[in-house]
Amino acid sequence: MRTTMSISLRLLAIACLITLGSCDSLLSRIKRQQASTSEPKKEESFEIEICKDKDAGEWFRLTAQDGDSCRDVIQCTSSGLQAIRCPAGLYFDIEKQTCDWKAAVKNCKLKNKERKVKPLLFTDEPLCQDGELSCGDKSCIERGLFCNGEKNCPDGSDENSCDNDNDPNRAPPCDPAVCVLPDCFCSEDGTGIPNDLPAKEVPQMITITFDDAINNNNIELYKEIFNGKRRNPNGCDIKATFFVSHKYTNYSAVQETHRKGHEIAVHSITHNDDEQFWSNATVEDWAKEMAGMRIITEKYANLTDNSVVGLRSPYLRVGGNNQFTMMEEQAFLYDSSITAPLSNPPLWPYTMYFRMPHRCHGNLQHCPTRSHAVWEMVMNELDRREDPNFDEYLPGCAMVDSCSNILSGDQFYNFLNHNFDRHYDQNRAPMGLYFHAAWLKNNPEYLDAFLFWIDEVLANHNDVYFVTMTQVIQWIQKPRIINEVKNFEPWREKCVVDGPPACWVPHSCKLTSKEVPGETINLQTCVRCPNNYPWLNDPTGDGFF
Repeated sequence: MRTTMSISLRLLAIACLITLGSCDSLLSRIKRQQASTSEPKKEESFEIEICKDKDAGEWFRLTAQDGDSCRDVIQCTSSGLQAIRCPAGLYFDIEKQTCDWKAAVKNCKLKNKERKVKPLLFTDEPLCQDGELSCGDKSCIERGLFCNGEKNCPDGSDENSCDNDNDPNRAPPCDPAVCVLPDCFCSEDGTGIPNDLPAKEVPQMITITFDDAINNNNIELYKEIFNGKRRNPNGCDIKATFFVSHKYTNYSAVQETHRKGHEIAVHSITHNDDEQFWSNATVEDWAKEMAGMRIITEKYANLTDNSVVGLRSPYLRVGGNNQFTMMEEQAFLYDSSITAPLSNPPLWPYTMYFRMPHRCHGNLQHCPTRSHAVWEMVMNELDRREDPNFDEYLPGCAMVDSCSNILSGDQFYNFLNHNFDRHYDQNRAPMGLYFHAAWLKNNPEYLDAFLFWIDEVLANHNDVYFVTMTQVIQWIQKPRIINEVKNFEPWREKCVVDGPPACWVPHSCKLTSKEVPGETINLQTCVRCPNNYPWLNDPTGDGFF
């Protein structure tokens, strides 16, 4: 009876901590009652019992149910149990181990993270014959079946230890003797310059990218930024890369954007809003989304030069080896979805033949571990501080519009200058500025600061080029010093494009699809209207599934 009361009081104390954050008087009373009992060790055993199967730093629930209790979690520490409560409007996501919007959290009924059986990869005595490895239950399967995206062990353990440190079939560390240009580029820490050129001889490349649909909501914005008056030191118009998603895209505008010399890349057909879909999608899922989007784009934007070679996954959710296997099979040149944590100096793009030169950064990201014949246009996090000499340290941000502390045009201008200097004054790794158009369109002050900054950079530097992602790769494959790069042929393609649009009046096709029931969607294109709205299983829109 005494033990039950003692545990109940302990739970009451924890509940008090969770809901109020401070319960000094209650805890003091509990301690006095504990001191008067003859069984203090049983009280301590409760904490040992509750913490025995918890990982270091893991948050978990005492009660599992919807409602306000989904905000409350506790953690075992060396000084005892610690509790937190998510702010109003947020629930705690047990799998992500962080507070998130209520609607996004689907695991309020779970007390703990799922416990996964680990394979027995390292044992004192070998458990399996050569070429095989042991599952968690000591059964043996072929080494190559580990971490291949399919559960081959009876307990599924072959897919439960598959990060860059544990995948038995992981890519090897960078070997510069084997990895040579133009087909392969890597450096041990990712900061090395191609061909070991001196930084001062390297042109500073800047890549501006925009994600999602191109349509009437943003066409005028793009015209304002890329107005034909902003030109690189070689006399060519500045260029950008557009990662286009399907729904609501105006393909006649995509055709005109491509005609002007900008790069078109793909951002999926559905832009599925379930982030876990992208983390766990099969090779076939990725092919339907990305190769299918390329089919749609090439057909309805009338792109015939095989220039759609890059992709970015929605929400920057990396799809592990499945994504990169699909990219090899479908002949994509590069991915730009993997974020590298804020570092000085920043990282250069690299090929995936060898191990990634940085940790897999992000919330439960699923990075590739195996060797792939694909370039990674790594997204270096930006330093969001205005003045790093005085401002306190803040974590970096990959997409510019996710840098939530930018609150004014002046602040944005200072942010751009500081990050430019980080690249230009160090190893001149390409500087990526990644946007969603709405952020600039809805904040005219930010747009004015951005355009002023671009004009200022171009006016003050004869070694800074605003280029596409593919143009960056072309330079890495054949590095040219500043004096030579003005005549670098890949950067002179579609140098200055004048003349009327290829299509003055596009067809406006009102279409339906069995795959998108109940919707009539407008497709604007300069080619003939299809029978159906193009979608995953019918990307041509011909009705042949």
